[in-house]
Amino acid sequence: CFSPFCGVLEAGTEPQLLRPQLSPEITATTVCIHLCDITQKGYEKKRTKLLAPYIIQTPGKNPLPLFFSHGADRHPSNSSPPSSPAAADNNPRAPAVAIPNSTCVLFSVYADIHSEAVQAALAKHKEEKMALPMPTKRRSTYVQSPVVTRTPPDSSSGSEDETSVRRQSSVVPPPPTVNPNLQSPDSWINSTVQGSSTSSSASSTLSHGEARPQPQSHHCVFELLLPLTTFIDLIGVPVNSRVSTKIQQLLNTLKRPKRPPLSEFFTDDAEEIVEVPQPDPNIPKPEGRQIIPVKGEPLGVVSNWPPALQAALARWGATQGKSPALTALDITGKPFCTLTYGKLWSRSVKLAYTLLNKLGTKNEQILKPGDKVALVYPNSDPGMFWVAFYGCLLAEVIPVPIEVPLSRKDVGISQVGFLLGSCGVGLALTSEICLKGLPKTPTGEILQFKGWPRLKWVVTDSKYLTKPSKDWQPHIPTANTDPAYIEYKASKDGTVVGVAVSKVAMLTHCQALTQACNYCEGETLVNVLDFKKDIGLWHGVLTAVMNRIHTISVPYAVMKACPLSWVQRVHNHKARIALVKCRDLHWAMMAHREQRDTSLASLRMLIVADGANPWSVSSCDAFLNVFQSHGLKPEVICPCATSPEAMTVAIRRPGVPGTPLPARAILSMGGLSHGVIRVNTEDKNSALTVQDVGHVMPGALMCIVKPDGPPQLCKTDEIGEIIINSRAGGNMYYGLPGVTKNTFEVIPVNANGVPIGEIPFVRSGLLGFVGPGSLIFVVGKIEGLLMVSGRRHNADDLVATALAVEPVKTVYRGRIAVFSITVFYDERVVIVAEQRPDASEEDSFQWMSRVLQAIDSIHQVGLYCLALVPANTLPKTPLGGIHISDTKQFFLDGNLHPCNILMCPHTCVTNLPKPRQKQPVGVGPASVMVGNLVAGKRIAQAAGRDLGMIEDQDLYLTEALQWRAQTDADHVLFVLLNAKGVPVSTATCVQLHKRAEKIAAALTEKGSINTGENVVLLYPPGIDLIAAFYGCLYAGCVPVNVRPPHPQNLAATLPTVRMIIDVSKAACILTTQNLMRTLRSKEAAASVNIKTWPTIIDTDDLPRRRPPQIYKPPTAEMIAYLDFSVSTTGMLTGVKVSHAAVSALCRSIKLQCELYSSRQIAICLDPYCGLGFVLWCLASVYSGHQSVLIPPFELESCLSLWLSTLSQYRIRDTFCSYSVMELCTKGLGTQTELLKCMYVCILSCVRSCVVIAEERPRLSLSYSFSKLFKDIGLSSRAVSTAFGSRVNLAICLQGTTGPDPCTVYVDMKSLRHDRVRVVERGAPQSLPLMESGKILPGVRVIIVNPETRGPLGDSHLGEIWVNSPHNASGYYTIYGEESLQANHFNTKLSFGDPQTLWARTGYLGFVKRTELLEANGDRHDALFVVGSLDETLELRGLRYHPIDIETSVSRAHRSIAESAVFTWTNLLVVVSELCGSEQDALDLVPLITNVVLEEHHLIVGVVVIVDPGVIPINSRGEKQRMHLRDSFLADQLDPIYVAYNM
Repeated sequence: CFSPFCGVLEAGTEPQLLRPQLSPEITATTVCIHLCDITQKGYEKKRTKLLAPYIIQTPGKNPLPLFFSHGADRHPSNSSPPSSPAAADNNPRAPAVAIPNSTCVLFSVYADIHSEAVQAALAKHKEEKMALPMPTKRRSTYVQSPVVTRTPPDSSSGSEDETSVRRQSSVVPPPPTVNPNLQSPDSWINSTVQGSSTSSSASSTLSHGEARPQPQSHHCVFELLLPLTTFIDLIGVPVNSRVSTKIQQLLNTLKRPKRPPLSEFFTDDAEEIVEVPQPDPNIPKPEGRQIIPVKGEPLGVVSNWPPALQAALARWGATQGKSPALTALDITGKPFCTLTYGKLWSRSVKLAYTLLNKLGTKNEQILKPGDKVALVYPNSDPGMFWVAFYGCLLAEVIPVPIEVPLSRKDVGISQVGFLLGSCGVGLALTSEICLKGLPKTPTGEILQFKGWPRLKWVVTDSKYLTKPSKDWQPHIPTANTDPAYIEYKASKDGTVVGVAVSKVAMLTHCQALTQACNYCEGETLVNVLDFKKDIGLWHGVLTAVMNRIHTISVPYAVMKACPLSWVQRVHNHKARIALVKCRDLHWAMMAHREQRDTSLASLRMLIVADGANPWSVSSCDAFLNVFQSHGLKPEVICPCATSPEAMTVAIRRPGVPGTPLPARAILSMGGLSHGVIRVNTEDKNSALTVQDVGHVMPGALMCIVKPDGPPQLCKTDEIGEIIINSRAGGNMYYGLPGVTKNTFEVIPVNANGVPIGEIPFVRSGLLGFVGPGSLIFVVGKIEGLLMVSGRRHNADDLVATALAVEPVKTVYRGRIAVFSITVFYDERVVIVAEQRPDASEEDSFQWMSRVLQAIDSIHQVGLYCLALVPANTLPKTPLGGIHISDTKQFFLDGNLHPCNILMCPHTCVTNLPKPRQKQPVGVGPASVMVGNLVAGKRIAQAAGRDLGMIEDQDLYLTEALQWRAQTDADHVLFVLLNAKGVPVSTATCVQLHKRAEKIAAALTEKGSINTGENVVLLYPPGIDLIAAFYGCLYAGCVPVNVRPPHPQNLAATLPTVRMIIDVSKAACILTTQNLMRTLRSKEAAASVNIKTWPTIIDTDDLPRRRPPQIYKPPTAEMIAYLDFSVSTTGMLTGVKVSHAAVSALCRSIKLQCELYSSRQIAICLDPYCGLGFVLWCLASVYSGHQSVLIPPFELESCLSLWLSTLSQYRIRDTFCSYSVMELCTKGLGTQTELLKCMYVCILSCVRSCVVIAEERPRLSLSYSFSKLFKDIGLSSRAVSTAFGSRVNLAICLQGTTGPDPCTVYVDMKSLRHDRVRVVERGAPQSLPLMESGKILPGVRVIIVNPETRGPLGDSHLGEIWVNSPHNASGYYTIYGEESLQANHFNTKLSFGDPQTLWARTGYLGFVKRTELLEANGDRHDALFVVGSLDETLELRGLRYHPIDIETSVSRAHRSIAESAVFTWTNLLVVVSELCGSEQDALDLVPLITNVVLEEHHLIVGVVVIVDPGVIPINSRGEKQRMHLRDSFLADQLDPIYVAYNM
C-alpha cells in the first residue's frame, strides 16, 4: 500500500517505554501490518520515524517533517466518531495522532508557511539586478481619478476575499421523475445484481484487489462487471448460432463508418507547428489502490421532523408565535426590526393568498402552482425576502432568487435574463423601496434589461397584501420530487444557470445539516453571508426555520462600514452559531483593536463557508490567534465544502473540548500540479498546507473521480473531483437537459471503464481527496483550475502567492483575478489586480516583478501577463467579489484599461517551433534542373506580349510633342481640376510646346545651363511641372523631379529636397514664385543653408522667347531624366532613365491600356516618381490621349472630387494611389446614397481602376473599395493594381484585354520557408494574395534564388528579376558604385540562361500558371508580389514579411490606426498608433502580443504605443520602417507607452 496518510516511527525503542500518547501510533502501524496494509519494510521505516524525537539525535540529523500536522497553538480536538457501528465498519479510522510538544514546535511555522515560502523564493533574486527594463509611459496619461467607493479598513476592500465567488457552469433538464423507492446508498452498496450462472463466474474480483466468497449467482457492485452485450461482442457470434459467414461479413461491413473521419477532411497542423516537450520520466504518478466510496453516517429518523419545510413554519407560527425568527440590521449595524415566527407565518400566508387569488381578474388566475417567480430583494432586506420565499413555498410556486439589477451595465445582467427566460419567469416579487430604486425609462416604467423576458413587478410589502378569508388555508403537501426553488449559479465562462432543488431534497438537506451541526431549538445564529443562495440560504433561512433558530442577518453594506459588526452581534446575542467567510475573519482581525470587550465564548460553531479554499487555513489560524483571548475555542471552527449542484458536500462537526484537532495535510505543490498527493519533504517553500472540511454529510455517499474524461474512480493518492450521491442535492439545471446529464447523472467507472453501479452521482466541481479517518480535504475547484502545459494549477493558490508578496502598499487584498487564456495551443496564466491610488509607478513595478519571481519559484509556472488596473474598475459580483469571467472578457476585448502591465511571454511560451536551420547552399545547378524536371516543375518565368519594333520617330518624346503641336495643335492633352472639380488649367499640344520653348530659352539665358546638366523641378502637381519637364528636354538638360517641401512642415521636408539637390549636383532649380519665396524664407534657413542654393528660376512669368534650337540627343541611350525616390527602407535612390526606355515604356503602356487620341483617362496620383510620374507627364504626349489631372491634396478639402470626376467625364480608365483609395474608403464609405443624389455619381462607366504601387497589392483595401462603391455602379472586376520597382518603373499593369486579376491563398508557414503552397480559401494560416496586374508588353520576369542566383521552380518563392527595353540604365550616384550597378541592373543567372541580362527588382514573389487564357489562347501566367527583400525580417531562421504581422496587429483592437514592425537586437518591435483614448494604450499590449504569437508564432519583444501620424509614410503611402527604427533607437518617438515583453 502506498498510502501517504500515515504517521512517523523510528526503530530501537519499545512502545511501552515511550510517552503514553505515542503508543497508539505504533499500535496503529502494527495493526496496518497485520491487515496487510503495509509491508514489513514500510513498518520498520514508519516505526523509525515515529521514535525519532525520543532518540538522542546525532548532530546534523533532523527528523523528517510530518505529512499531516496539527495546528501550532490550537487545542487538539477530533471529529466526532461515527454515529453507528455500521458506519464505523465501513470507514475504519486511524486512531487520533497526538504529537509530542517537542514535535509540535516543528509545525508552528506552517500557519504562515506560505509567506515564508514567498520570502525565501524572493531572497534568491535580491542580489540580482532588476532584469526587466521598466516600461515607460507619459506622465499625463494616467492621472488617477479620485476613488469614490469607500474602501474597508486597512488592507481589505469592498469585495469578497481573494477567492471571489466563482462557480463552475453547466446547464440542464426538467427533473426526471424520481422513483420514491429509489435505492438508498446503503442498499446500493449491499445490493446484488441478479444474473445468469454463466456470467456470474466471469469476474469476482473486488475493485480494490481483495477476493471474497460470493453467494452463487450474485456479484458485489464494486466488481469489474462485464455487461452481457460486451461479453457477446468479445466472443463474436454464439457458437450455436445459425447465422452464415456471409451475413456476419455484411454485419462487419455495416459497422465500418460510411464517410471518412473528420481528420481526413481537415488536418489540424498543431503537431507540426508546436514544439511538443518530451514527457518527463520523473513525473509523479498515482501508486495507491482504487478508492472505495466513502459513506456518511446514516441520516437519523427523528419523530418530530416535519413532512415538509412549510409544515415546520406552520408549527412554529402557531405554537411559538412570539419567538424571534429574524433580526435585521440597519446601515449602522444596529437592529431595526425583528420578525417573529408568528409574523413570518401570517405574512407568508397573506402573500401566498395574494399570489394565487388577487393578482389577475376574478376569472383569470395569473399564477398557478408550479409557475416560476423571480425574487428581487436587496441584501439589506432579509425580512421581505423571507416572507416572499416562504409565501412562494406556501403558494406552491417556485421562487428564483436573483440579484437586484442596478443598471443596464451590470456584469452578467443579460445572463440573468437568460436564466429567467429558460425558467419561464414572467413575474418578479420585490419590495416598495427596491422597486423605487430600479432604473426607469423617462416615462417611469421599469427599464427593459438586456436579454430579460418582459416581467410584471409585484410589491410584497404588508400593506399591499390581502388577508385571506377564514376558510382559506394554504395546501402543505408532503415533500415530493417537484422543484421547491431554483438557485442561480454563475459559471466560469460567465453563463448563469438555475439549479433546481426538489422539495424532498430541500427537506432532506435541512435534516442532514441539523444532524451534522447538531442544531437545537431556540439557538441564535449570526449570518454574514448572502441569504439568497448557498450556505446563507441553506443554514440561515431554511434549516433555521426548521429548528426555530433566531437568525441575525448582517448585510454586506454593514460589513463594509463596520467589519467587526458580526463579532459584536455574536457577543451581544450570545450567538451559538456564526456563518462567515475567510474575508469576514480577515476584516474582523484587522479591526479587532477597536473592540476589546467582545466575547466569542458563546460560539459552538463558527462555520467557514469557503473553508474548501486551500488557503483558508491561514485565515482560520490567524483569526483564532487573535480571538482565542476573547473566548474563542479552537474546536468551534468548522470549515465546510459546498457547491450549488451537490449542496453541502462535507462539514467539520463541532468538536468536543479537549480532544485533538484533525491533522493538516502538508502537500507538495509539484505533486498537486500533476494531480497526485505527495508528502512535501524536500522544499518547504513549495508546500501547501490544507485543512480538512470534516466528514461527508449524513446519508450521503462520496467518490473521487478523474476530473477530465470518463468519471473513472481515482486512486487513494490521486486528486480528483468529488462526486456525491444523496437525496439532499440539486436535481438538474432547469431547462437544460443536455448539460444536466453530464453533471447530475454521473455513473462512476473503474479502471477498465466498467460502471461500478447504477445509482447516479452529482458532480460537485470540487477537487480533493480522502484523508485518514475518512476526512475530506479540498485543494481547489474545477473552475479555478488552470491547465498549463499538462500541469494543473489552482487559481486560488496563485492568488495566495501574489498576496504574500507584501501587497499592502500596492494592491487591494480581495481584488485579484486569476484566469487563463488560450494562446498558441496552450493555456497562459493572467493575473489582474486593482492598484491602490497612492501606489507609485516604481512600487507597482517592483511588486509585479516580485510576484513573477515568487510564482515562478513556488509553482514552477511562468506568468503570461500581470496587469494592474485603477481602484474600483474591475467588474464586481453583487457582494463585491471580482467577476472573473467578465474580467477575462474585458481583458480579451481590450476594455480593461490597466494602468500598469507586465507581459512575460518569453518565460511561459515554451512550445514555439524549433528555429529553422538553413541548409548550406551546396547544390549544383545541374541538380536543381534535374530535380525540377523530375518533380514535373517548370522554371518559374513569365512574359508579356511582344512589343513590336519601335519606329525611329517614336524614339524621343520631344519629337512626339513637336509632331503633335504641328498636326493636332488644338487637341487638349491635359486638364487640371481644382477642389471644386472645375478645370483651372488646360494644355493643348501647341500650348504645351510653346511653354516648353519659353522654359528652354530661360534655362539657356538665365541659368547658363549646359547640355547634359541636371535641373531640379520643384512644382506642385499640375501642368507647370509637365511644361518644365519638356522645357528641360528641349534645352538638352536632365530633369530631376522633386516633391516640393510642405510649407507647414519645412523642418521635416526641406532637408530631403536639399539632399536630392546635392546628390544630383543640380545646376539650377525651376519652380514657382511661391516656392521660391519659401526656399529663401527665414523658416527655411532654420533647416538648411539657403545661401548655397543653385540658381533658382521662377517660371511663372517668362518672356516669350524661343530657344535657338530644340535639342535632339545623339543617341537614344542618353539619359532622359533622373527618377529619385525614398525606398521603404529609407534609402534615397536615383535611377537613370534613358530616352529609349521612356519610349519603350510609353509604347508598352499604350498597347496594354489601348490608349489613343480620342481616349480620356483620369489620374489622381502624386507625379514625382515611378509610374505616377510617367502617367502624369509622359504617356499623354506619346499616345495622344487626354489626361484629367486631379492633385491628391485637393481630396483633403473635397473627398468626393475623384469619384465625381469619373462620373462627370464618363471616364473609362483611371489611375490612383492606395492613399487616395484609403481616403475614399474611410471618408465616403457611408455616403454612397448621398453621392448618388448630389453628383448623380454613377461609376458604371469605369472599366479599369488601377492602383499604382511598388508593393504587394493591398487586397483588403481593394476589396473594401469595390464592395463599398458597388452601389454606385463600380464593377468588382474594375479594381486592379500595377507593380513597378526602382530598376523598372512598370513591370505589371492591368490592361483592357486579358483575364481579370486572380487571387490565390497560400500557406503562410510555407511562405516563411520560401516555398509556395496554394491552399483553399478559409484554410488555417492562409494568406490571400492578388495578382499584381498583367505583365506589360516587352517585359520578361523570372523567379530567382537571391543567394544562388539560379532560376527556381513554380512552387518556390524567390526574387523577381526583370528583362525589358524599359529597364532603368542604372543608379545615379556621385561616386559611381559600379559593383552595385552590375549587381542590380546587369546581372546574369548562374545557370539555365547565362546570356540574358536581368535587373534585380529586390522584391520577392512567385509565378503561377492559371487556368485562365490569354488573348492568344495560351494559359495565363500570373505574377504575385509578396514583399520587399530588404524589408523581410529574419527571425528564428524564418523569413517574415512586415505587412503580414502588421495586418494581424491592426485587427487586434479597434483603437489601432496603423502599425509597423522592425527588429532590434533579434527582438521584434511593434509600433502601433493609437486612435482612441490614451487610457486604451495599455489594453493594446497583450492583444498585440497574443495575435502575433497566435498567427505568426513569434514573441513580440517590445510594444510601442504612439500617437496617430508618428509612423512615417512616403508619397506612395508606403511605411518608412527603417526611419521609424532610427527614431525609436534615438528616443525621438515621444511614445504614450513602451512595454518590454521580456
